[in-house]
Amino acid sequence: MQRALADATDAPGYPLTAGTADLRAAIIEWFARRRGVTDLHPDAVLPTIGSKELVAWLPTLLGLGPGDLVGIPAVAYPTYDIGARLAGATSVVAQSLTSLGPLTTATTPKLLWLNSPGNPNGQVLGVEHLRKVVEWARRHDVVVASDECYAELDWRPERAGSQGGWATPSLLHPDVCGERHDGLLAVYSLSKQSNLAGYRAALVAGDQTLVSRILEVRKHAGMIMPSPVQRAMAVALRDDAHVQAQRETYGLRRVQLLPAVEAFGLRVEHSVAGLYLWATRDEDCWSTVADLAERGVLVAPGSFYGRAGARHVRIALTATDERIAAACERLST
Repeated sequence: MQRALADATDAPGYPLTAGTADLRAAIIEWFARRRGVTDLHPDAVLPTIGSKELVAWLPTLLGLGPGDLVGIPAVAYPTYDIGARLAGATSVVAQSLTSLGPLTTATTPKLLWLNSPGNPNGQVLGVEHLRKVVEWARRHDVVVASDECYAELDWRPERAGSQGGWATPSLLHPDVCGERHDGLLAVYSLSKQSNLAGYRAALVAGDQTLVSRILEVRKHAGMIMPSPVQRAMAVALRDDAHVQAQRETYGLRRVQLLPAVEAFGLRVEHSVAGLYLWATRDEDCWSTVADLAERGVLVAPGSFYGRAGARHVRIALTATDERIAAACERLST
Protein backbone atom coordinates (compact mmCIF):
# COMPACT_ATOMS: atom_id res chain seq x y z
CA MET A 1 0.00 0.00 0.00
CA GLN A 2 2.83 2.37 0.83
CA ARG A 3 4.53 1.55 -2.47
CA ALA A 4 1.29 2.16 -4.37
CA LEU A 5 0.90 5.51 -2.62
CA ALA A 6 4.48 6.50 -3.45
CA ASP A 7 4.24 5.35 -7.06
CA ALA A 8 1.15 7.52 -7.56
CA THR A 9 2.60 10.76 -6.13
CA ASP A 10 3.03 12.30 -9.61
CA ALA A 11 -0.60 13.39 -9.66
CA PRO A 12 -0.85 16.98 -10.94
CA GLY A 13 -4.35 16.66 -12.35
CA TYR A 14 -7.64 16.75 -10.50
CA PRO A 15 -8.69 13.30 -9.26
CA LEU A 16 -12.03 11.75 -10.14
CA THR A 17 -14.68 12.25 -7.47
CA ALA A 18 -16.31 9.00 -8.61
CA GLY A 19 -13.00 7.19 -8.25
CA THR A 20 -10.87 5.65 -10.98
CA ALA A 21 -12.28 2.77 -12.98
CA ASP A 22 -9.70 0.51 -11.30
CA LEU A 23 -10.74 1.59 -7.79
CA ARG A 24 -14.41 1.06 -8.52
CA ALA A 25 -13.59 -2.37 -9.95
CA ALA A 26 -11.62 -3.20 -6.79
CA ILE A 27 -14.58 -2.16 -4.63
CA ILE A 28 -16.95 -4.36 -6.64
CA GLU A 29 -14.52 -7.30 -6.47
CA TRP A 30 -14.15 -6.85 -2.70
CA PHE A 31 -17.92 -6.79 -2.14
CA ALA A 32 -18.32 -10.02 -4.10
CA ARG A 33 -15.37 -11.79 -2.48
CA ARG A 34 -15.65 -10.63 1.13
CA ARG A 35 -19.30 -9.65 1.58
CA GLY A 36 -21.15 -11.97 -0.78
CA VAL A 37 -22.65 -8.95 -2.58
CA THR A 38 -22.78 -9.43 -6.34
CA ASP A 39 -24.02 -7.52 -9.37
CA LEU A 40 -22.96 -4.06 -8.14
CA HIS A 41 -22.77 -1.60 -11.01
CA PRO A 42 -19.68 0.66 -11.21
CA ASP A 43 -22.02 3.64 -10.78
CA ALA A 44 -23.35 2.14 -7.53
CA VAL A 45 -20.04 2.46 -5.65
CA LEU A 46 -18.22 5.60 -4.56
CA PRO A 47 -15.00 6.29 -2.61
CA THR A 48 -15.25 8.70 0.33
CA ILE A 49 -12.66 10.60 2.33
CA GLY A 50 -12.95 8.27 5.30
CA SER A 51 -16.31 7.07 6.56
CA LYS A 52 -16.77 9.78 9.19
CA GLU A 53 -17.29 12.55 6.66
CA LEU A 54 -19.83 10.43 4.79
CA VAL A 55 -21.69 9.69 8.02
CA ALA A 56 -21.64 13.36 8.99
CA TRP A 57 -22.79 14.69 5.62
CA LEU A 58 -25.11 11.94 4.33
CA PRO A 59 -28.35 13.59 5.54
CA THR A 60 -27.26 16.81 3.80
CA LEU A 61 -26.18 14.97 0.66
CA LEU A 62 -29.60 13.29 0.52
CA GLY A 63 -31.39 16.64 0.83
CA LEU A 64 -32.75 16.27 4.36
CA GLY A 65 -33.48 19.40 6.35
CA PRO A 66 -35.65 20.97 9.07
CA GLY A 67 -38.63 18.81 9.96
CA ASP A 68 -36.99 15.60 8.75
CA LEU A 69 -36.07 12.77 11.14
CA VAL A 70 -32.98 10.58 11.13
CA GLY A 71 -33.24 7.29 13.02
CA ILE A 72 -30.15 6.25 15.00
CA PRO A 73 -29.34 3.37 17.39
CA ALA A 74 -29.89 3.88 21.13
CA VAL A 75 -26.17 3.35 21.73
CA ALA A 76 -24.41 4.98 18.83
CA TYR A 77 -21.37 6.63 17.32
CA PRO A 78 -22.09 10.35 18.00
CA THR A 79 -21.60 11.41 14.36
CA TYR A 80 -24.97 9.93 13.36
CA ASP A 81 -26.63 12.59 15.53
CA ILE A 82 -24.19 15.31 14.43
CA GLY A 83 -24.95 14.55 10.78
CA ALA A 84 -28.65 15.10 11.38
CA ARG A 85 -27.91 18.39 13.15
CA LEU A 86 -25.66 19.61 10.33
CA ALA A 87 -28.55 19.12 7.91
CA GLY A 88 -30.97 20.90 10.24
CA ALA A 89 -32.82 17.61 10.74
CA THR A 90 -33.56 15.88 14.04
CA SER A 91 -32.22 12.54 15.23
CA VAL A 92 -34.54 10.07 16.96
CA VAL A 93 -33.62 6.81 18.67
CA ALA A 94 -34.86 3.88 16.60
CA GLN A 95 -33.48 0.86 18.39
CA SER A 96 -36.27 -1.30 16.97
CA LEU A 97 -38.98 -0.83 14.39
CA THR A 98 -41.63 -0.70 17.12
CA SER A 99 -39.77 1.91 19.17
CA LEU A 100 -40.86 4.63 16.74
CA GLY A 101 -44.50 4.06 17.70
CA PRO A 102 -47.42 4.65 15.31
CA LEU A 103 -46.01 6.08 12.09
CA THR A 104 -47.29 9.23 10.44
CA THR A 105 -45.75 11.53 7.87
CA ALA A 106 -44.33 13.56 10.75
CA THR A 107 -42.91 10.60 12.70
CA THR A 108 -41.43 8.47 9.92
CA PRO A 109 -37.67 9.01 9.51
CA LYS A 110 -36.36 9.84 6.06
CA LEU A 111 -33.09 8.09 6.87
CA LEU A 112 -32.41 5.17 9.21
CA TRP A 113 -28.88 4.36 10.38
CA LEU A 114 -27.84 0.82 11.24
CA ASN A 115 -24.42 -0.02 12.68
CA SER A 116 -23.38 -3.65 12.56
CA PRO A 117 -20.99 -4.57 14.08
CA GLY A 118 -21.81 -1.73 16.42
CA ASN A 119 -19.54 0.94 17.84
CA PRO A 120 -19.28 0.97 20.85
CA ASN A 121 -21.03 -2.27 21.80
CA GLY A 122 -19.87 -4.77 19.16
CA GLN A 123 -23.40 -6.03 18.52
CA VAL A 124 -24.04 -7.82 15.22
CA LEU A 125 -27.41 -7.71 13.45
CA GLY A 126 -28.36 -11.00 11.84
CA VAL A 127 -29.78 -11.65 8.40
CA GLU A 128 -33.36 -12.04 9.63
CA HIS A 129 -33.23 -8.75 11.55
CA LEU A 130 -31.76 -6.90 8.58
CA ARG A 131 -34.34 -8.40 6.22
CA LYS A 132 -37.19 -7.15 8.41
CA VAL A 133 -35.67 -3.66 8.46
CA VAL A 134 -35.38 -3.63 4.67
CA GLU A 135 -38.97 -4.78 4.19
CA TRP A 136 -40.22 -2.15 6.65
CA ALA A 137 -38.14 0.62 5.08
CA ARG A 138 -39.37 -0.16 1.59
CA ARG A 139 -42.97 -0.06 2.75
CA HIS A 140 -42.45 3.36 4.32
CA ASP A 141 -40.05 4.85 1.73
CA VAL A 142 -37.17 5.14 4.22
CA VAL A 143 -33.53 5.15 3.13
CA VAL A 144 -31.46 2.69 5.19
CA ALA A 145 -27.74 3.34 5.62
CA SER A 146 -25.70 0.57 7.22
CA ASP A 147 -22.34 1.43 8.77
CA GLU A 148 -20.39 -1.83 8.42
CA CYS A 149 -16.87 -0.58 9.14
CA TYR A 150 -16.03 -3.36 11.63
CA ALA A 151 -17.41 -6.20 9.50
CA GLU A 152 -14.07 -7.99 9.07
CA LEU A 153 -13.53 -8.11 12.85
CA ASP A 154 -16.16 -10.65 13.87
CA TRP A 155 -14.99 -12.87 16.74
CA ARG A 156 -17.79 -15.46 16.64
CA PRO A 157 -16.94 -19.08 15.76
CA GLU A 158 -19.57 -19.08 13.00
CA ARG A 159 -18.13 -15.96 11.35
CA ALA A 160 -16.88 -17.82 8.25
CA GLY A 161 -20.37 -18.60 7.02
CA SER A 162 -22.27 -17.92 3.83
CA GLN A 163 -21.12 -14.31 3.69
CA GLY A 164 -17.57 -15.34 2.75
CA GLY A 165 -14.34 -14.45 4.54
CA TRP A 166 -14.79 -13.18 8.08
CA ALA A 167 -17.57 -10.76 7.35
CA THR A 168 -20.82 -10.25 9.23
CA PRO A 169 -24.00 -9.90 7.13
CA SER A 170 -24.13 -6.90 4.83
CA LEU A 171 -27.28 -4.91 4.21
CA LEU A 172 -26.64 -5.44 0.49
CA HIS A 173 -26.37 -9.22 0.65
CA PRO A 174 -29.08 -10.99 -1.42
CA ASP A 175 -30.18 -12.97 1.65
CA VAL A 176 -31.11 -9.61 3.19
CA CYS A 177 -32.46 -7.50 0.36
CA GLY A 178 -33.10 -9.87 -2.51
CA GLU A 179 -31.69 -8.98 -5.89
CA ARG A 180 -32.19 -5.21 -5.62
CA HIS A 181 -30.56 -2.45 -3.60
CA ASP A 182 -33.15 0.30 -3.93
CA GLY A 183 -33.27 2.50 -0.84
CA LEU A 184 -30.15 0.91 0.65
CA LEU A 185 -26.61 2.16 1.26
CA ALA A 186 -23.67 0.36 2.88
CA VAL A 187 -20.73 2.29 4.29
CA TYR A 188 -17.30 0.73 4.77
CA SER A 189 -13.86 1.92 5.82
CA LEU A 190 -10.31 0.61 5.50
CA SER A 191 -9.32 2.30 8.77
CA LYS A 192 -9.97 -0.86 10.78
CA GLN A 193 -9.32 -3.77 8.44
CA SER A 194 -6.17 -2.24 6.94
CA ASN A 195 -4.96 0.12 9.70
CA LEU A 196 -5.39 3.00 7.22
CA ALA A 197 -7.12 5.62 9.37
CA GLY A 198 -4.47 8.14 8.30
CA TYR A 199 -5.20 7.57 4.60
CA ARG A 200 -8.90 8.52 4.90
CA ALA A 201 -10.04 5.69 2.64
CA ALA A 202 -13.64 4.51 2.70
CA LEU A 203 -16.62 3.89 0.45
CA VAL A 204 -20.38 3.88 0.08
CA ALA A 205 -22.33 1.50 -2.17
CA GLY A 206 -25.86 0.38 -2.90
CA ASP A 207 -28.79 2.11 -4.59
CA GLN A 208 -27.40 3.42 -7.88
CA THR A 209 -29.81 6.36 -7.98
CA LEU A 210 -28.90 7.44 -4.46
CA VAL A 211 -25.17 7.03 -5.10
CA SER A 212 -25.49 9.15 -8.26
CA ARG A 213 -27.23 11.90 -6.29
CA ILE A 214 -24.53 11.78 -3.62
CA LEU A 215 -21.81 11.91 -6.29
CA GLU A 216 -23.33 14.95 -7.97
CA VAL A 217 -23.30 16.97 -4.75
CA ARG A 218 -19.81 15.76 -3.83
CA LYS A 219 -18.46 16.95 -7.18
CA HIS A 220 -19.61 20.49 -6.48
CA ALA A 221 -18.59 20.35 -2.81
CA GLY A 222 -15.05 19.23 -3.61
CA MET A 223 -15.30 15.99 -1.62
CA ILE A 224 -12.62 14.22 -3.66
CA MET A 225 -10.26 11.44 -2.54
CA PRO A 226 -6.67 12.25 -3.62
CA SER A 227 -5.40 10.17 -6.55
CA PRO A 228 -2.53 8.50 -4.62
CA VAL A 229 -4.95 7.35 -1.92
CA GLN A 230 -7.26 5.94 -4.58
CA ARG A 231 -4.37 3.87 -5.91
CA ALA A 232 -3.41 2.58 -2.46
CA MET A 233 -7.04 1.82 -1.60
CA ALA A 234 -7.42 -0.38 -4.69
CA VAL A 235 -4.32 -2.33 -3.67
CA ALA A 236 -5.62 -2.77 -0.11
CA LEU A 237 -9.03 -4.00 -1.25
CA ARG A 238 -7.44 -6.72 -3.37
CA ASP A 239 -5.22 -8.11 -0.61
CA ASP A 240 -6.80 -10.30 2.07
CA ALA A 241 -3.58 -11.41 3.78
CA HIS A 242 -2.97 -8.15 5.61
CA VAL A 243 -6.58 -8.11 6.83
CA GLN A 244 -6.06 -11.53 8.41
CA ALA A 245 -2.86 -10.24 10.04
CA GLN A 246 -4.83 -7.33 11.51
CA ARG A 247 -7.48 -9.74 12.79
CA GLU A 248 -4.87 -11.89 14.49
CA THR A 249 -3.25 -8.89 16.18
CA TYR A 250 -6.54 -7.60 17.59
CA GLY A 251 -7.73 -11.11 18.39
CA LEU A 252 -4.71 -11.83 20.60
CA ARG A 253 -5.24 -8.58 22.48
CA ARG A 254 -8.90 -9.44 22.99
CA VAL A 255 -8.03 -12.91 24.34
CA GLN A 256 -5.79 -11.26 26.94
CA LEU A 257 -8.01 -8.33 27.88
CA LEU A 258 -11.43 -9.98 28.09
CA PRO A 259 -10.71 -12.28 31.08
CA ALA A 260 -8.80 -9.50 32.86
CA VAL A 261 -11.76 -7.15 32.53
CA GLU A 262 -14.18 -9.81 33.77
CA ALA A 263 -11.90 -10.73 36.69
CA PHE A 264 -11.93 -7.05 37.67
CA GLY A 265 -15.68 -7.33 38.15
CA LEU A 266 -17.00 -5.93 34.88
CA ARG A 267 -19.64 -7.73 32.83
CA VAL A 268 -18.93 -7.60 29.11
CA GLU A 269 -22.07 -7.40 26.95
CA HIS A 270 -22.39 -8.01 23.21
CA SER A 271 -18.82 -7.31 22.02
CA VAL A 272 -18.88 -10.24 19.60
CA ALA A 273 -17.24 -8.13 16.92
CA GLY A 274 -15.28 -4.92 16.50
CA LEU A 275 -12.43 -3.32 18.43
CA TYR A 276 -14.07 -2.74 21.81
CA LEU A 277 -15.33 -4.40 24.96
CA TRP A 278 -18.65 -2.93 26.11
CA ALA A 279 -18.58 -3.43 29.86
CA THR A 280 -20.62 -2.55 32.93
CA ARG A 281 -20.50 -2.85 36.69
CA ASP A 282 -24.12 -1.73 37.00
CA GLU A 283 -23.11 1.72 38.19
CA ASP A 284 -22.79 5.21 36.73
CA CYS A 285 -20.19 4.98 33.97
CA TRP A 286 -18.15 7.83 35.42
CA SER A 287 -17.59 5.85 38.63
CA THR A 288 -16.21 2.98 36.55
CA VAL A 289 -14.07 5.40 34.53
CA ALA A 290 -12.63 6.91 37.72
CA ASP A 291 -11.92 3.55 39.29
CA LEU A 292 -10.08 2.33 36.20
CA ALA A 293 -8.21 5.63 35.84
CA GLU A 294 -6.80 5.19 39.34
CA ARG A 295 -5.19 2.02 38.01
CA GLY A 296 -3.83 3.78 34.94
CA VAL A 297 -6.40 2.26 32.59
CA LEU A 298 -8.23 4.80 30.40
CA VAL A 299 -11.63 3.94 28.96
CA ALA A 300 -14.45 5.87 27.30
CA PRO A 301 -17.61 6.58 29.34
CA GLY A 302 -20.65 4.97 27.78
CA SER A 303 -22.64 8.21 28.12
CA PHE A 304 -20.65 9.54 25.16
CA TYR A 305 -22.72 7.17 23.03
CA GLY A 306 -26.20 8.04 24.28
CA ARG A 307 -28.31 7.79 27.40
CA ALA A 308 -28.60 4.04 27.04
CA GLY A 309 -24.85 3.77 27.60
CA ALA A 310 -24.79 5.64 30.91
CA ARG A 311 -23.87 2.52 32.93
CA HIS A 312 -21.25 1.14 30.54
CA VAL A 313 -17.70 1.90 29.47
CA ARG A 314 -15.98 1.22 26.16
CA ILE A 315 -12.58 -0.46 26.39
CA ALA A 316 -10.51 -0.40 23.20
CA LEU A 317 -8.23 -3.08 21.75
CA THR A 318 -6.29 -0.46 19.80
CA ALA A 319 -3.46 0.19 22.29
CA THR A 320 -0.12 -1.48 21.63
CA ASP A 321 0.54 -5.06 22.74
CA GLU A 322 2.74 -3.74 25.55
CA ARG A 323 0.00 -1.37 26.80
CA ILE A 324 -2.62 -4.11 26.65
CA ALA A 325 -0.36 -6.38 28.72
CA ALA A 326 0.21 -3.55 31.21
CA ALA A 327 -3.54 -2.95 31.50
CA CYS A 328 -4.14 -6.64 32.21
CA GLU A 329 -1.52 -6.56 34.94
CA ARG A 330 -3.00 -3.43 36.52
CA LEU A 331 -6.50 -4.90 36.48
CA SER A 332 -5.26 -7.92 38.40
CA THR A 333 -3.74 -5.92 41.29
